[in-house]
Amino acid sequence: MKYFRRLLISALLCLPWTSLHAQSPAAIGVVVMHGKGGNPDGLTAPLADGLKQRGFWVANLEMPWSRRRSYDVDVATADKEVAAAITAMRKQGAKKIFMAGHSQGAVYALHFAGTHPLDGLVIIAPGGNVATAFYQDKVGASITQAREMIAQGKEGEDGEFDEFEGRKGRWTVKTRPMTYLSWFVTNGAMNQMKSSAALPKTLPVLHVAPTSDYPALMRAKQEMFDALPEHPLKQLYEPNSDHRNAPRDSVDEIAKWIAEVAAK
Repeated sequence: MKYFRRLLISALLCLPWTSLHAQSPAAIGVVVMHGKGGNPDGLTAPLADGLKQRGFWVANLEMPWSRRRSYDVDVATADKEVAAAITAMRKQGAKKIFMAGHSQGAVYALHFAGTHPLDGLVIIAPGGNVATAFYQDKVGASITQAREMIAQGKEGEDGEFDEFEGRKGRWTVKTRPMTYLSWFVTNGAMNQMKSSAALPKTLPVLHVAPTSDYPALMRAKQEMFDALPEHPLKQLYEPNSDHRNAPRDSVDEIAKWIAEVAAK
């Protein structure tokens, strides 16, 4: 609960309450989420700062997959944390709410947007789809381990489980088995294609796919875009950038797209 309170305070401090009313008749809030092992001060910071400078209200959240948090809560609790930050923005006067996630943050955003109302979604270099055979080869043994712990009545104990990211390789996270499974089972929240299919047909999506992304993500780019719901404002943007710098190099296009969608 103490962490949850700090999260809400952090989100509220990111919102430039005093400036936006003078700039926009319909206040626009944007929830920004970093990638795997990252943090709000990392790769998504230039995006969050750039959006704030352009008059948007921004909640730049630290998500459960940050290196510090290391999957400290399950998906359902993460959903509540993000929903609480959105509620706080709405209570302060935000009329439109958008979400912009980078890498694993983008995959989670697809899941969240399928079950919570948003005015628009931005996915930046989505990565971390647990449903691929490649990814399951890296974490499959830990999924089995988590299930065995639960069968042995150890669901309340912490275990050490595998996590993987292409550039970083494999490392260990310490969490409870049910929490681990909520993030890593193939048919769960981080199944990218399943979440895409569950998006509302009325939801506009901007897919940011950098031209120098990781090869596997570049190969999946068109399939990912095609899986998104058809909408007049659905857009594929391909900045001359790489996986890590795509949030920084897409600020102008993201801000332009959000403003266009919000004006409809």
